[in-house]
Amino acid sequence: MITDWGGVLTSPLNEAIDVWLAAERIDVGRYKDVMRAWVKQAYDGAGTNPIHGLEDGSLPTGDFERLLAAELVTADGGPVAAAGLIARMFGAFTPVRPMYDALRAARAAGARTAVLSNSWGNDYPRDLFAEVFDAVVISSEVGLRKPDERIFRHALALLGLDAADCVFIDDIAHNVRAAEDLGLHGIHHTGPDTTIAELRALGLLP
Repeated sequence: MITDWGGVLTSPLNEAIDVWLAAERIDVGRYKDVMRAWVKQAYDGAGTNPIHGLEDGSLPTGDFERLLAAELVTADGGPVAAAGLIARMFGAFTPVRPMYDALRAARAAGARTAVLSNSWGNDYPRDLFAEVFDAVVISSEVGLRKPDERIFRHALALLGLDAADCVFIDDIAHNVRAAEDLGLHGIHHTGPDTTIAELRALGLLP
């Protein structure tokens, strides 16, 4: 079982971002315009951009924070502080306990488990990871990012498994399709209840 982290093992990304936007009174329309353009560029395969660089480790987190802060303004037109921007953006993330419980149950039943995350310079809960994962693959640490097939192959090699023997869980449909193209069984995560039900249907959970 290979799973994404942000948005799967954490509370939804949009909820965390909304908390941050409100707390810092950031111009929401401006933020959405910038991120919509950057995310599209990061996934359309045409060159690189700040998100691409942040995720594969070629752009240091501090540089990304400065680039993003320079594009943002507060509701009254003021500047947004760059230092610590990533930590503030994701500060409202909380672990989704049912998903961690499912990982523990699957592992106890004999499944091998891995987390495969496109990092945004996040402070990962390594203590929780140690309890539930046989392998940890963080994009910025391996120089690859989803949906590049090489990062999926890297995770499979660490687990010692073939693609056909694995399920991949992610809240981004594009990444799920990339995994399915390699032969993994994909689950597009929209919430813990539906994902856990699908894992049970696949026989990965009791």
